[in-house]
Amino acid sequence: MIRNYLKITIRNLWRNKRFASINIIGLSLGMACSLLILLWITDEYKIDASYPNSERLFQVYTRAITNGVVSGGYSTAGLLSEELKRQIPEIQEACSYAFTQPATLSAKDKIFSEATNYASADYFSMFGYQILEGDPKSALSTLTSITISRKVAAAFFGSPAAAMGKVIRVENQTNYTVTAVFEDLPPTVSDRFECLINYSSFMQQNDWLQRWGNSGPFTFILIRPTANAGHVASLVSRFLDTYVKPSASFREELGLQRASDKYLHSTFVNGYPSGGRIEYVRLFSAIALFILLIACINFMNLSTARSTKRALEIGVRKVIGARRGLLIWQFIGESLLLACFALTLAVALVILALPFFIVLTKKNIQFPYGDWIFWVVILGLTGFTGLLAGSYPALFLSAFKPIRVLKNTFTPGTSSLLFRKGLVVFQFVISIILIVTTIFITRQINFVRSTQLGYDRENLLYVPLSGNFISRFDVFKSAALQLPGITAISKMSEPPTDLSNSSQDLDWDGKNPGIVPAITQAAVGYDFVSTMKLQLLSGRDFSLQFPGDSNNYIINETALKEIGYRDPIGRRLTFWNRKGSIIGIVKDFHFQSLHEAIKPLILRIASPEEYAVAVVRTRNGLTREAIEGLGKLSKSMNPQFLFSYAFADEEYAKLYKSDEITGSLS
Repeated sequence: MIRNYLKITIRNLWRNKRFASINIIGLSLGMACSLLILLWITDEYKIDASYPNSERLFQVYTRAITNGVVSGGYSTAGLLSEELKRQIPEIQEACSYAFTQPATLSAKDKIFSEATNYASADYFSMFGYQILEGDPKSALSTLTSITISRKVAAAFFGSPAAAMGKVIRVENQTNYTVTAVFEDLPPTVSDRFECLINYSSFMQQNDWLQRWGNSGPFTFILIRPTANAGHVASLVSRFLDTYVKPSASFREELGLQRASDKYLHSTFVNGYPSGGRIEYVRLFSAIALFILLIACINFMNLSTARSTKRALEIGVRKVIGARRGLLIWQFIGESLLLACFALTLAVALVILALPFFIVLTKKNIQFPYGDWIFWVVILGLTGFTGLLAGSYPALFLSAFKPIRVLKNTFTPGTSSLLFRKGLVVFQFVISIILIVTTIFITRQINFVRSTQLGYDRENLLYVPLSGNFISRFDVFKSAALQLPGITAISKMSEPPTDLSNSSQDLDWDGKNPGIVPAITQAAVGYDFVSTMKLQLLSGRDFSLQFPGDSNNYIINETALKEIGYRDPIGRRLTFWNRKGSIIGIVKDFHFQSLHEAIKPLILRIASPEEYAVAVVRTRNGLTREAIEGLGKLSKSMNPQFLFSYAFADEEYAKLYKSDEITGSLS
């Protein structure tokens, strides 16, 4: 019987090639779109999901309550990891982790610039990355330890084995010994780096991390197999109370989030990580379902529209004894066969479209030919599509009365027409929802692109500072200002798109002892306000004409509200036990993503070693000439370092990479 139905189905499809082609193409396009979105969603869930100890590996986050205002973030105290490990027996391992700018590495007359971060000794045993050479437990155990990837080992020394014990000079300042070589990180790891240096070295370079109340690095913990995660979270929650005394207006709590969850859940709501990229995953899951529904509704409408052409066939079948149940399964079988044809075409379309989809999403998505789970899922999707698309036509067609059909008095009922019209209306509703969603996302992205940040990001460059550019910055600045196309230069400890280091070590006249403010801090150079084109509300910029500025401060509006001075210029301010005065108030500007509220900010002059980037203002239309001039200046002044630069607007756009991709996908 099944064989007979299959032959009849194929004959019907062949006899009605145009109808079959339209139905198959419609279904295949809907399925192809859904499959592409499914591949993207699957890839999103794979990111950071393969840590060997993922169920026990957590990242510590901070939840701060300041005057009733709650904020959250991943920056933690520099001393936290070791203290947690020492005080809480349920914690098996802990490590601190710090990001830096790409570092210049040199060895054997070769120079490369690579992403270089800092991590504590437990890092490799916690995260389980494959070690090709060396011992993961001791790889980061000394001040001069550096671990490198297979790629870096091959570039410098030819092979991982040859790299062991060799010396790499970082930033032409410190020699580090290669103690381990790890396998190149897979594309499913969100935190990309090529080198890791012992975290204690970072602590030595940044002595402010030695004081509780200052935050910046990340903290990870690995709990013991027998430990209960909820119990450890309760122990960690008020851990800081011993080191940073809470007050009526301020307190800090610690929370735990699985390290594997951070990629999709990194947006904080009420101080807890509860959103992020997972919202895009949910959005596009719904979009994939809607597209598939539209394709299925097309199938239903086309099938029921042809009902009169199948009426005689159904009438004859019923007269010779065919039961309705068998007819239903025949029509559902036809739709399942069509869905299988559509699936074959959809897979071919996906394979053809995948290179363009990779460019669109900026993801290294591969078609999972050998992943049996994927094939089970799409076969299930095909079955669901076939059943959904064929269910109503099967019920509708199998209900025909044979007498009316054979007497040629059959006409579709009013309920059938209303249902088909309802399906069409439903299609339009879904389409309108998708169009409105796309318009909304596009407008959001356009808003992000065009919004005023409080500084001018056009014609602004970031040049990483290294070598003589640090020790002889005044000479570099003077020479650069003579180059064509350059109008102003200053420097910063971090790029202005990601100022995240915070401190509570702030004092001022009349301060309530119970107030413990959390304030973001950054080291900047002279002429910073004018170079960035910030708006001064009162006071002045840092200037070499005022030698005392090395102890003075510029704050933003939000910080002024926190401090409470009515006439702030010239008033006392003490930060990190360094007494000075407020010389300027700048209008609030965004120094993080627009997703984050503007926080209190204090700007200070610091020692040369604290600066990471030069901010260079170029003249409109002469940016290329300015870059060429800076490159030549780097070769003459800083020959041991590779010259690099970044555009401020491109660095800003990176903050919204996910939003941009979402707009493109929509």
